[in-house]
Amino acid sequence: MKLLLDTNVLLWWQGDLGKLAERVRVAIRAADDVYVSAASAWEAEIKRSLGKLAFPQSFGDILVFNNFKELPVTLAHAAATSALPLHHRDPFDRMLIAQASVEGCTLVTADRRLAIYGVPMIQA
Repeated sequence: MKLLLDTNVLLWWQGDLGKLAERVRVAIRAADDVYVSAASAWEAEIKRSLGKLAFPQSFGDILVFNNFKELPVTLAHAAATSALPLHHRDPFDRMLIAQASVEGCTLVTADRRLAIYGVPMIQA
C-alpha cells in the first residue's frame, strides 16, 4: 500500500504520536511506501513563518529520519486539481487529493471533509 500523509498527520507522527489512532500508526508502519507532498512542506513553512505552527526539524530531516518519500508537485498533479469539484477550497488539500488520485495513494488525514472526493482514505 502507498500512503500520502496530510501535513497534520506527519507532524503528529513526528511530535505527538498519541494524536494518531493505533490503526493509523500500524498502517503507516506497514505501508510499502509513505509519501509526503512538497505541498505539505510549503503549507507548513508558510504557517511556521506566520507563527501559527511550530516544529523543530526541517521536513527533509523528518522524511529521512522516518524513511518517508518526498512527493514533488508535478504538472500532472496541477492539472488534476482543475478536474476536482469545488467541495473544498483549500489549495493544499486539493493538491493532496489530486496527488493521491494521480499516484494511486491512500490519503491519511484527519480532515473528514476530504472523503467527498472519493479517494481512498484512512481517517486519522
